[in-house]
Amino acid sequence: MDNHLNGRARARSLGVVVGGLPTGPLNAITDVEGVLVGHTTIDDGADLHTGVTAVVPRQLTAGRRNLPAAVYAGNGYGKLVGSTQVDELGVLESPVVLTATLSVFRAADALLTYLMGRRPDGISFNPLVGETNDGFLSDIRRRPVAERHVLDALEGASGGLPGEGCVGAGTGTTALGFKAGIGTSSRRQVVDGAPVTVGALVQANFGGVLTVRGVPMPVGELIPGARHHEQAGGSCMIVVATDAPLDARRLGRLARRAVFAMGRVGASYSNGSGDYAIAFTTAPPRLPPLPDEALNPVFAAVMDAVEEALLNSLFTATTTTGFRGRTSHAVPYDRLPGTDGRTALA
Repeated sequence: MDNHLNGRARARSLGVVVGGLPTGPLNAITDVEGVLVGHTTIDDGADLHTGVTAVVPRQLTAGRRNLPAAVYAGNGYGKLVGSTQVDELGVLESPVVLTATLSVFRAADALLTYLMGRRPDGISFNPLVGETNDGFLSDIRRRPVAERHVLDALEGASGGLPGEGCVGAGTGTTALGFKAGIGTSSRRQVVDGAPVTVGALVQANFGGVLTVRGVPMPVGELIPGARHHEQAGGSCMIVVATDAPLDARRLGRLARRAVFAMGRVGASYSNGSGDYAIAFTTAPPRLPPLPDEALNPVFAAVMDAVEEALLNSLFTATTTTGFRGRTSHAVPYDRLPGTDGRTALA
């Protein structure tokens, strides 16, 4: 399936299939029932390439005050507003909003506005907002994200195939030497006799050498002579949603696997890369959590979904020239091993 916004191809359209597990119908985080995604993109064609992405569990607007959740900081060089309360209580009280580093605080205030509007009796709220630094391609000090941008992403969230690549919080991000952005994927498993869906959404903006199914693909080999962004840091935000009945401790185990999956695509896990995963479940609270010994299939689903989401974030992104004339190049399909213009690694 091609990306429906810019015509760039998702990994599977290029023959890059991660693992043997089946995907959901959309191969997206929105395959988890009730999980919606919205974007607001800020792109002036020159100095601003940024935006907002919101992951909205509909269950939070349908009578439930919170969902079991966990956060894992693979490397805490970043800003994840609201994470300590998730750690302490093991629940998610708000949608997850992603944006640029210097806009994270305005986005958190806007998410607070959203939450207060839905709970007029509340006196305490815990908005969860993460970020990556898109300052290579966007004038990050201008902090262009306003309340309306955040509210538009939240209120416009839908259950269809989310936009990927240069949209929302991924508009100005780069990863592994190439233009990157937002990516998503999903997997389905049968666990303890019941169907389980796992979905992942990533905001990719980290260093390393692009690796596709174990094959390193340095920028210099795929785009000879191109000047590219040597990324010492940058960060990655990963959101994992599932309908499997899990408590916060077990969701923490899923979140750790999500960060581990970055290594499959060549992440350097550098000092300046804030690599975080947020995992939550939409399962009805009356269901008992899966036992630990049943989690291996769920771990496999998380690892594969995150790996493919990261590849989708790169393969769907387009070459972008931004702040101070800097350019980040899209992954060239025709230079991938085994490709014939459109089919890679088949």
